[in-house]
Amino acid sequence: MILKPAALLLALTALVAAPVFAQNVATVNGKPIPAAKVDQIVKQVVAQGKQADSPQLRDAIKKDLIGREVLIQEADKQGFATRPDVKTAIENARQAIIVNAMLAEYVKKNPVKDADIKAEYDKYKAQVGDKEYHARHILVATEEEAKGIIAKLKAGGKFEELAKVSKDGSAANGGDLDWASAASYVPEFSKAMVALNKGQITDTPVKTQFGYHVIKLEDTRAAKIPPLEEVKAQVAESLQQKKLQAYREELMKKAKVQ
Repeated sequence: MILKPAALLLALTALVAAPVFAQNVATVNGKPIPAAKVDQIVKQVVAQGKQADSPQLRDAIKKDLIGREVLIQEADKQGFATRPDVKTAIENARQAIIVNAMLAEYVKKNPVKDADIKAEYDKYKAQVGDKEYHARHILVATEEEAKGIIAKLKAGGKFEELAKVSKDGSAANGGDLDWASAASYVPEFSKAMVALNKGQITDTPVKTQFGYHVIKLEDTRAAKIPPLEEVKAQVAESLQQKKLQAYREELMKKAKVQ
């Protein structure tokens, strides 16, 4: 079959236009919405594990992009893009996107190594120690008050009752601090606590930055430290944040700030 010139021109036009049309999922008032934009959002959603790629997901994204295009066109008509507050918000968003992209690339090129994670975990275990302590305390403002409380305890007073005068939140629980590692407390408190035997009370007030403490050791037990496998992700995240903080500080030192 031989096409007439007019028909041939129409066929060629359709052939050329077809790939262009296929590159867009829709047009809104003449403004095309590229299929690549849908593909990009689909990849992000799938990568986040929220949904699997499907016709329903693509259709929902397409509808959302069309809706946004309608709104942005109307907003442009009304001149919102020229408002100072909007310009400031756009610039802030632009900076955040660029900085986040740079930091993501830094993380990719400087990953946390398994050896670093293991070293940090071992360091944590050493700080926590192999014991946990169940202690009570009474916190007061002066050494004289603390000495008076110790005298009352030696005379038979109940620790839980006397702890009601403690000037911290533990007063309502008889001074109970629950189970914790020695590293959870300031050094002066920790040193005095670990020196006690079960049921023993400090003979002299323990001074810290918070005031004067009277401490009672209720009991001790083996520390419950989760295995590395359970906390590996958290340790890695913590180390990654430290890396990023060090990177920021390095850049700040190089910058000329006046």
